[in-house]
Amino acid sequence: QKQPLEGPSWWSVANLKTFKFSDHDIPTMERGLAVSSEMPYNRIRLHFALGKAHEDRGDIERAFHFYDGGNRLRHEIATYDPAKVTNWVDQAERSYTADFFAERAGQGCLAEGPIFVVGMQRSGSTLVEQILDSHPAIEGTAELTELPTIVREQSEMAFRRGITFDQHLRRMKAEDLRAFGEAYIDRTKIYRLTDKSFFTDKMPANWLYVGVIRLILPNAKIVGVRRHPLDCCFANFKQLYGRGLEHTYSMENMGRYYADYVRLLRLVDKVQPGTIHGVIYERLVDDVEGEVRRLLDYLGLPFDETCLNFHSNVRSVRTISAEQVRRPINREGIGRWKPYEQWLGPLKAALGPALEDWDK
Repeated sequence: QKQPLEGPSWWSVANLKTFKFSDHDIPTMERGLAVSSEMPYNRIRLHFALGKAHEDRGDIERAFHFYDGGNRLRHEIATYDPAKVTNWVDQAERSYTADFFAERAGQGCLAEGPIFVVGMQRSGSTLVEQILDSHPAIEGTAELTELPTIVREQSEMAFRRGITFDQHLRRMKAEDLRAFGEAYIDRTKIYRLTDKSFFTDKMPANWLYVGVIRLILPNAKIVGVRRHPLDCCFANFKQLYGRGLEHTYSMENMGRYYADYVRLLRLVDKVQPGTIHGVIYERLVDDVEGEVRRLLDYLGLPFDETCLNFHSNVRSVRTISAEQVRRPINREGIGRWKPYEQWLGPLKAALGPALEDWDK
């Protein structure tokens, strides 16, 4: 390297996942930590790269030391407020009832094309997307920002009127809900490269809007992907993201986020039974064909063998899971948290009941 003490390049190669650092790389990166205290992002990237370097060597204590240090540094400059997500789910619990949805049945845009794949990052959502894109009737697009953008626009409209988004949603007439859904369909057309009947939208954080989706796109499908909370959350803890996702740099925040996700999807599934299809990553790994058949039955599509050969799909994947979905399903990602369990107390506490009943 021309600048051996700079963090961005070390972090970039660490992010490839398959790259293994040499014995000479570790002391070089540690020297970078010693001279770059005035550059927080440089130190943050070096910490995450050193965490991977030590993990690859089986030095779990040193690996956690650097992962934890990188997360603490990143958390110090984050602006994430966990109360916003919790309050959003609390409001949904007060608003979303069977009667609430029954009163609005048949409203919204009746398009049948969208398949929303939602969940936390590192849950297996990219794998599910890749399986779906391998079906001849489904086009995989990307992590689309259209739905969050439209919700934000509607929230701003509510703010100008001096009401909450929930109040705004409740006051919407049938034509308003239809226009809301049609706006999503119109804005996503630019991402469609085929004339296939269905398309995926794999923006993980769309889980926040599953209730909104049920109102504005009642015929859309929602696939909620879930992975063991300690595996899922610790995989996020080890990952430095390019931007956003600031809940992942604190075990407490991440545990709350996961618990809120489970709480909201469980709520909508209770008041709208059968409208959200759950995919448990571990069950998918253990019985690929059985789980794929269940998924396609939910979508109303015939089983197709190409879905089992998803790793041969040459489509472009732009997430950090790109390398994993190029290989057949394996159990490598299961139980990766266990060597680190002694340090995961704050995460367990924040998860609360979700730690035990996450897959129910």
